[in-house]
Amino acid sequence: MKYAVIVFPGSNCDVDMFHAVKDALGCEAEYVWHDETSLDGFDGVLLPGGFSYGDYLRCGAMSALSNIIPAVKQAAADGKPILGVCNGFQILTEIGLLPGVLLRNRGMKFICRPTELQVENNNTIFTNLYEKGELVNIPIAHGEGNYCADEKTLAQLKADNRIVFTYAENPNGSAENIAGIINERGNVLGMMPHPERAVEDLLGGTGGLKLFKSILQGLPR
Repeated sequence: MKYAVIVFPGSNCDVDMFHAVKDALGCEAEYVWHDETSLDGFDGVLLPGGFSYGDYLRCGAMSALSNIIPAVKQAAADGKPILGVCNGFQILTEIGLLPGVLLRNRGMKFICRPTELQVENNNTIFTNLYEKGELVNIPIAHGEGNYCADEKTLAQLKADNRIVFTYAENPNGSAENIAGIINERGNVLGMMPHPERAVEDLLGGTGGLKLFKSILQGLPR
């Protein structure tokens, strides 16, 4: 499997993501600059964390206008796995691949620490190696991780089992303790915690490695 790691001005977790899939997982990976217009030849797309365009206007708002975005949308339409982490999650909401918005954290402070997630849906391409209800330790690092959506959207997410991860203890005020959601088709996941920072014991744990392995396990044979 070959991943595209999209790089925007201000991305700062692109190297972490590249390391996770290439070194820890053993897959091919290439950096793709935001000004490119094609993702031909890639089997999956990774939108890393960081502060794209300095988080001006809104987090992810300027990245949503980048040349690469139509190709990201096409990859999603083609059924390829798309993973957006932290700023990548914010970008996915800005371009309409996922509903809702990420607001400033409750308390208005940047949070950077390990956190415990609960797996709410293990029947996805991203979570098939986890157990439902499993608690996973994965770090967070964000200032705008407070997931918000209207009541109708939240009800639909719950009804469709599209809430994939929740916080065991809500650090940022997210509605329904949401830490990660998928699209209707199930091939686009956005999450605030950083699984790419939890793929080796040296980094403090391997709770995120199952996510990347799940993608390989869940691909059509």
